[in-house]
Amino acid sequence: MKTDILEMTFGIQSELVTSTAVNFRPPSWPPPRDWPVVIDKDGSVLAYWGDSMWQLTPWADRPVILDFGDGAVAKRKGVKSIDPVNADILRIISTWLIWGPLAARSVSTAYRKFRIVRAIVSLCSNNGISAATLMRFPKVFDKVKESLSPSDYDFIVSLFHSLYDARETLGFTIIDADGLRRLANTSPNHRPVQTPYIPPRIWLYQITRLRECLTDFLKHEEQIKSCFQFCLDSYIKKNGTLEAALSPKKTPTTRSPFVSGLSYQPDFAGTFFEVATRFGIAELLAKWVNSPQNKAELDSLSIYFSIVTIAGLAYICNFTLQRKEEVASLRANCLTWDEDETYGRVPIICGETTKTDPDSDARWIASPSVEVAIQALSTIALMRMTCDQANPVARPNPSDQANPYLYSSPTEPWSTGSGKSRAYEIRSPIRSIVEMMDQYVNLFDVEKLKITAEDLEIARRLTPNLPEKEFAVGKVWPLAWHQYRRTGAVNMFASGDISDSTMQHQMKHSSRLMPLYYGRNHSRLNLNQEVQATVVMAMYQAQVEIAKVVITTDRFISPQAPERKEALADNILSVKDVKDLIAMAKKGTIAFRENRLGGCMKAGNCEYGGIESVARCAGGDGHKPCNDVLFDRKKEPQVRADLRRVLEEIALLSAGQPRYKALIEEQRAMENYLDAISRH
Repeated sequence: MKTDILEMTFGIQSELVTSTAVNFRPPSWPPPRDWPVVIDKDGSVLAYWGDSMWQLTPWADRPVILDFGDGAVAKRKGVKSIDPVNADILRIISTWLIWGPLAARSVSTAYRKFRIVRAIVSLCSNNGISAATLMRFPKVFDKVKESLSPSDYDFIVSLFHSLYDARETLGFTIIDADGLRRLANTSPNHRPVQTPYIPPRIWLYQITRLRECLTDFLKHEEQIKSCFQFCLDSYIKKNGTLEAALSPKKTPTTRSPFVSGLSYQPDFAGTFFEVATRFGIAELLAKWVNSPQNKAELDSLSIYFSIVTIAGLAYICNFTLQRKEEVASLRANCLTWDEDETYGRVPIICGETTKTDPDSDARWIASPSVEVAIQALSTIALMRMTCDQANPVARPNPSDQANPYLYSSPTEPWSTGSGKSRAYEIRSPIRSIVEMMDQYVNLFDVEKLKITAEDLEIARRLTPNLPEKEFAVGKVWPLAWHQYRRTGAVNMFASGDISDSTMQHQMKHSSRLMPLYYGRNHSRLNLNQEVQATVVMAMYQAQVEIAKVVITTDRFISPQAPERKEALADNILSVKDVKDLIAMAKKGTIAFRENRLGGCMKAGNCEYGGIESVARCAGGDGHKPCNDVLFDRKKEPQVRADLRRVLEEIALLSAGQPRYKALIEEQRAMENYLDAISRH
């Protein structure tokens, strides 16, 4: 067992266990049987580590008992006995759940996890095997799903993934990676309609359009801020004070300084369109708010702010997997950075979780690309705060003024929302994507969102029960906030069968950082556990889907020999004949990771990657292609494009440069790939 005792500390929120308490940290790993685990407020020991039951009541203020099933006393009703070996396995896991690096923060969460693990340990005990050897007994493993609640399947897979990840600490494995893939593949469809997976083409279009909206704003940020301030100053000059300009009693014709009928006045600033033109943002407003034929109206700037705000929130959702309510509660300072030895600065989003469970901490891993959204939304929120501060109804407190919500409402004196203000702490509900598409027609081109036959095929592969009434060829895909979570999670692990090279580029940072932090529990931060469960389940589901394609079609080839692909699958699945191989392929129990040329079926980590460089994968370094690589025929267009770019860069370099040598190896690898797929 590899354990740093200093990382083992009591995680449950309780005033009874302080850093000086004897039960704050295990004295060794595993702990001695006489270590007191539960001590009440009077200092009395209620349970030692080796006891058959731990009474957690002092930490929960209600009766909670962890029964390990090996007690000599009469058993409680409905609680099955467990042999001593398995009871100790359950104790070790319980210790890790309560004192481990990512310990539960509430008794309810610890007990929920305990019950799930106990059910499987009890199953092993009843079948006369150790839980640490479960994967050696396929018939017993097949009974596991009968012990699990369908409604908790995502949570269960995530829990046992974390136990598998902690196998070196625990000293054993209950369910390994292959077993987790099998569990994910047999996950019952508990919900009547599973959350739809957005097809890659549509996902790429909407994310590209959202980013375009944000970058357009940032390119014109100074002009926008100057125009905004000029407009405020004009209203103040016209109405005396900003408070008067925000009064609900004013009318646009009598209080606006930009009405064309006021042109006779010597200090007339011009119409709003003339002002926007003067500050260089008229074309910007025409692109996102108006049509090129129509001039910017008085409230165009406010509408534009709202469009950018929605685009920013949706963009953040795509890369953090947050709920709409969670992303709407983010503030200007929500982005922090965690220093990681391997990956450098990792973006972390901090916010207000919508869940009451204290274990669902309000932190989310993000892609560095969300920074553009937070910059744009912070700028808008701070500009609008100028009006909120002057508004006697809004009354934002000093904390709000310094750190406003990113989801801001239009309260500028020229907006239609002016005069309809509410207290700042009363947040407006965030509307559906479809509703906002109807209002902000320039945000998306609905023609680009219409479902094609290929879109529907991919969507149904991952969500078989899509309602035909809403999801059919020719209909506009009904984008929704809740779709971003599942789609983003799947895309992180999706292979070429689901995503293309552009999507891989878009998801590059997320596909590295989220599995590292959520899937492998690399971080010691208490991250949002519900997103973690979604990410882990999506990881296994994506592997299952591409595995079926790899084994059952001729799309993927081995550069070694046609039969090499079957041999790879056979080795990984550990089956003895083709019949068993086909049966296992239908279950999707196979390891597969995408790379730029196709995929890698190597069991375990690969030190060569296949993302930044494919030189070793395809023999570009002068050796034979890797034994574990498979070439994907569908990658050919992208490989040819990459090869052209590599050749162009080579022509600009001298032969002695390290970069030149690396690119030559890349060139050879891609040429080897093209030669192989042309011969098969």
